[in-house]
Parts: sequence; C-alpha cells; structure tokens
Amino acid sequence: MSKIAFLFPGQGSQSVGMGQDLAEKYEEVKNIFNEADQALSDSLSELIKNGPQETLTLTTNAQPALLTTSIAVLQKVKEFNIEADYVAGHSLGEYTALVAASSLEFRDAVQIVRKRGEFMEAAVPNGQGSMAAILGMDADKLTEITDQVTETVSSVQLANLNCPGQIVISGTKEGVEKACELAKENGARRAIPLEVSGPFHSRLMEPASQKLDEVLQNHSIVDAKIPVISNVTAEPVTDAEQIKDLLIKQLYSPVRWEDSIKTMIDLGVDTFIEIGPGKVLTGLVRKIDRKVKTYNIFDEDSLNKTVEQLRGDK
Repeated sequence: MSKIAFLFPGQGSQSVGMGQDLAEKYEEVKNIFNEADQALSDSLSELIKNGPQETLTLTTNAQPALLTTSIAVLQKVKEFNIEADYVAGHSLGEYTALVAASSLEFRDAVQIVRKRGEFMEAAVPNGQGSMAAILGMDADKLTEITDQVTETVSSVQLANLNCPGQIVISGTKEGVEKACELAKENGARRAIPLEVSGPFHSRLMEPASQKLDEVLQNHSIVDAKIPVISNVTAEPVTDAEQIKDLLIKQLYSPVRWEDSIKTMIDLGVDTFIEIGPGKVLTGLVRKIDRKVKTYNIFDEDSLNKTVEQLRGDK
C-alpha cells in the first residue's frame, strides 16, 4: 500500500510573488493571505506579492510568509482529495506541517513564527553568528571537529543534517570559521559560508527558545491528526505536550532531515510531495533515496501536473 508524505519548506525558499497565481485566481487561496494580514495586523500579503526581496528575506518576514504561502497552496491540494499519511517540515516548515496536521490553527501559527523570527534575530547580535555548509564529510567526523572547536576556540554545532555529504554547521563567527578550516584539512570537499542573519539551530539560540516557550503557552496546540515527523527526534509525534516541548528544543537542536526522510521510508512512504515555494526538499529526498517518487506543488501548473501523475500512478 503506497503511503504519501507532505513536506513543507523552510527559510531560504522564499521569493517575491510566491503563491500569487493561485491567490489571484482562487478566493479560498487569497483568503489565507488575508487571514495572515489580519493575524499579524500587517500587510504581509503585499510584501509577498511585490517585495522587495531583501525585506521578504528578513527572518521575521520570511517565516510567516513561507508558512502562509505553503498553507495557501495546501488549500488547493485538499480539493483533489490527496491526503498525507505523514507530514514533515524543514525547521520553520515544521510549523506548516503542524497546521496541516490540525495540531495548530493557521492564525496561531502565523503569530508564533513571526515571534520566533524576532527571537532568533535578537538572540545573537548581527555579525556575531554564522552558518556554513560542509560538503563531503560524515556527521561523526564533523561532530568531533565542532566539539573540539567549541572547547578550544568558540561555540559551533551541527545544525542541519540534510542528506548524505551535506551538513550545515552553526555557531559564533570564529567557531564556524575554525570548524570550516579543520573540516577542509580533514577531507571535507567544500565549506561554504551561508548568507544567514544568525546561528540558527545552535546552542546560541537557547535564549530565543526560552522566549518561544512563553509564546507557546499563549497559543493552543492540540494532538495532531496526522503524525508529524519531528526535526529533533526524526520520529513521528502526535501528542500535544510532546509537540510543544520539541518545538522549543528545535530552535537549538540540529534538524535531522536525512533521518526524518529515512524514518518515513521505513514507515512505508514511497511518495513525497513538497508543498510550497521552491524545490529544495525534494532535491534532498532524491539524494537520500532515488527509488521514492517526489513531486512539487507551488503553483497551478505544478499542481495539475502532480495530480495527473498521481492519478496515473494508481
């Protein structure tokens, strides 16, 4: 029996105009963008539609914008009776997954991720934190290096374990630079500094996680109707209390994306549908396992194409 997982993108997939072809054509999609504006008392939809890209890319805007666009696209997907057996999202995308699983109301999620973005921005002064992608090195070897650098130079940790041979590290500017240097000396193929505004998913995010905890207390999180694969554990979770606890840990823990995909494959998932802007996640899935089917839905063309292919596969 074929099983389907919905995947939701994280920060970095945002672009001006995302979701707009569907919003202009369908009232129910446009309503999601309007609801985000009301929830935030802000014209987020205007920024998504017209930019500028630099403003949209700010963490405090990118997070609610991506969540809103992905849920807006999901509105149309639901009309075709495509249902997920599991949902997962990369970092911020986990909040979208929780909305898709009916654990969080959309309005609450938009407000939470706006705050989450603010806390992440404020946790470390600009320019003091950094992230880098390390290519061609396994996690154990890289962990040895980051532990050594943290002890002797400055704080740095594994942040995103994306797919074989692609791991992102995060920490202080000095810590990341030194870890990059040592990784290359010890056989890493490349070390690429990332254009980010802070050291996300590192221990430096712990102050942000404490503030996020307070915000989560003011919003309702209920048991998920579809199992959500947690970034922190790479395991399915449905219990509301556990979900809340994992969201707090998620800010300073690595995103275990490769393990999350493998967990879903072990649970029988053979079809992954990335819903929302970009194609980053399906690209990672293909690097993890080439045998599974991957689809992207981000506009009307890709929606129709995916629906047609899924019907053909049955």
